Amino acid sequence: MRADPSAPERLNWTRYEPGQRAGHYESFYQRANHPTKPWAFWIRYTVFSPQAKPEAAIGELWSVFFDGETGEHVVAKEEYPIDECEFDRNDFAARIRDRSLVPGSLKGEAASFGNAMSWDLTFQGDADPLYLLPRRLYQGGFPKAKSLVGLPLATYRGQLVINGRTLEVNDWVGSQNHNWGSRHTDRYAFGQVAGFDNAPDSFLEVVTAKTRVGPLSTPWMTFVVVRHGGQEHSLVSLPRAVRAKGRFRYFHWTFSSDTPRVRIEGSITAPPEHFVGLNYYNPPGGIKHCLNTKIAASELTLTDKATGRTDVLRTRHRALFEILTDDRDHHIRISA
Repeated sequence: MRADPSAPERLNWTRYEPGQRAGHYESFYQRANHPTKPWAFWIRYTVFSPQAKPEAAIGELWSVFFDGETGEHVVAKEEYPIDECEFDRNDFAARIRDRSLVPGSLKGEAASFGNAMSWDLTFQGDADPLYLLPRRLYQGGFPKAKSLVGLPLATYRGQLVINGRTLEVNDWVGSQNHNWGSRHTDRYAFGQVAGFDNAPDSFLEVVTAKTRVGPLSTPWMTFVVVRHGGQEHSLVSLPRAVRAKGRFRYFHWTFSSDTPRVRIEGSITAPPEHFVGLNYYNPPGGIKHCLNTKIAASELTLTDKATGRTDVLRTRHRALFEILTDDRDHHIRISA
């Protein structure tokens, strides 16, 4: 029997083919928050291959530590030729030089711009993968950028060393994620909450985005998935995404969407000093600016239309909030 290419475990395997001429980026990233403090880490193993230049493909190793207490966020990035990297097409595994990511663990180090960060972490969890797009779109050419959460509500343990400062990671909760594409989405706000302060088992994944299809631009679309109270509310069909509301600016975002059964309304916000700025290479050419924090605040309201019950979920500093843009007037310093 032929293996199903859309099976959950295969969707979390590498899509990049060494030597391919089509442009491609692909990231496997881990992120988690301290149980009580406004601290978070974000570690990415990325392959980048520019369009029609497979010989210029590289592996990128990113590490960021957000410290909402001091405001001193640490960013380090290293780049290596693709022949010093391995991204497994038949398993969940990535290696950039000797920095590794395999099922259940990641280990490595990165240093740049006077910063250094190392990690030796394990992760575990039993939640099912979460899909921000209709499943059929993970196999087609639209959209050009795709994203999924391989392991929501992952629990991390181990050690981080941040510029010589050792931090013990004990039951930090976050997620293992995978995204890829032939070009970055033109503009978006992306958010995630892996456990709210008053609902630690609930999970939010949301994006408001606009992209091009040939010479045309799509309308703004908002895709929302919420897991709460033992149910998954997946509001990701294309017609629903177009009808949904999403408005963001620097640095506040509101969104809403509904079905005949449920209405979801939410906000994600953070002050500018909680963000880091990063350069994202785009496979067709050019550089996008990524403005990212993992210590944003969020409020989410779920209303059951049949019963009128309303649940309000909140977190002070556990939300991921990312904006991708071509704008250069955001006033966030680009750190890598």
